[in-house]
Amino acid sequence: MSIPKVAIVGRPNVGKSSLFNWLARKMIAVVDGTAGTTRDRMRHLLHEEDRYFELIDTGGMGIDDSDDLTSDIENQINMGLHEADLIVFVVDGKAGPVPLDIHVANRLRHIDKPKLLVVNKCDSSQTADDIAEFYKLANCKLITTSVKGNHNRHGLMAAVLELLPPISDKESADGADQAAEPEMKLAIVGRRNVGKSTFINALAEEDRVIVSEVAGTTRDSIDLRIDVDGKTIIAIDTPGVRKKKSLANDIEFYGLVRAQRSIRRADVVLIFFDSQKTVSRVDKQLVEEVLTHYKPCIFVVNKWDEATEAGMTIESWGDYLLKEFASIRHAPVAFVTAIENRNTRKLINLAQTVFKQSMARVGTGKLNRILRGAILKNRPPMRKSRIPKIYYAVQVAIQPPTIVLKCNDPTLFDNSWKRYLLGVLQEELPFAEVPIKLYMRAKTTEEERFPNRLPAGVEETVENI
Repeated sequence: MSIPKVAIVGRPNVGKSSLFNWLARKMIAVVDGTAGTTRDRMRHLLHEEDRYFELIDTGGMGIDDSDDLTSDIENQINMGLHEADLIVFVVDGKAGPVPLDIHVANRLRHIDKPKLLVVNKCDSSQTADDIAEFYKLANCKLITTSVKGNHNRHGLMAAVLELLPPISDKESADGADQAAEPEMKLAIVGRRNVGKSTFINALAEEDRVIVSEVAGTTRDSIDLRIDVDGKTIIAIDTPGVRKKKSLANDIEFYGLVRAQRSIRRADVVLIFFDSQKTVSRVDKQLVEEVLTHYKPCIFVVNKWDEATEAGMTIESWGDYLLKEFASIRHAPVAFVTAIENRNTRKLINLAQTVFKQSMARVGTGKLNRILRGAILKNRPPMRKSRIPKIYYAVQVAIQPPTIVLKCNDPTLFDNSWKRYLLGVLQEELPFAEVPIKLYMRAKTTEEERFPNRLPAGVEETVENI
């Protein structure tokens, strides 16, 4: 890739993730006072002046992880250093140089790449003598900043741009391509240890995120750009979710919030299940979030190799999910073994199909013909001694497909009949595997006075059928 990469490194709690978010002008990485919060490499594309570059946040160097993930975190740091064109070494200006800073400096000294020393958390109380102590750490340019005080972002960015490698012929084109909106965003959600990160690594064909049996390994939502048949897709790896009452700390809470946020910004949601475990309350909470936001989703049963060895069948698991989630029976089910990269490409193809359905538009004429047929088969029952009448229907939006029914009184239509109609629409229209948003609207006085202004394709009223 012709886009330069800038890796942010340093010991824990010097403000690396805060600096990453500050430069990106977005809250991307989790920021917490707990040492070792960042584990995976976080990435964000920046476009400053005429340059594109990728900013990489890394975990803290030189500590023992509380969950015995030290070697995994170190591996992520090493990969970040290996791919970096510029290393930003961050230290804490308030604390002064500490032994662990010296450890990091010694480690970086053997890497023959441009470096920038950033003394963070500097405020007005810092003296020139205080800052001078940090020059011993690295023979490179030094910049003072304060993320909390919003001090010297411009100076830091100018220093980064100055130290980037010369611009290549392809940087602008590749950067614009990477900055462009993807064809589709996939949110990968589920409870802990269902194989979401393993699936992400299978798609990336590299160890993009840490995979471990330790529950709660992933703490940030991580976007992975992949190309499928010339189309760019963003796959969002999310932290595993626990029951709200079981959230042990703020970091786990951030994980829950990020999973919810990922669902909201996704085009299609992949809800992962462990083939060896029953549906949990967390699974049902995630499905409710999907339903609330009318998101297309796919149920993904992972570790399917273990299920087949145990004698399970696709039919039995499909029936089980249908029983547990009757309210979202339109969702297709996929069976994968992510650790072996089995059926992952089929899953992406299925997601593209579902996404295409959510983008479909139906002509008003066709929609109303189907509506008439549905009413002839099953007329809405009388309510409040009044006859419910539908005059016409029109699709007004996509993502989700949104249909407005003009009627005499929305309160006359009970939920059971509306569920029946939704079932007919999903069966007859190209929305078989996506949710449909249905609105009942009373006919306005203006529509009564000017019937010629009805949408094209509405040749006659349904009430006369």
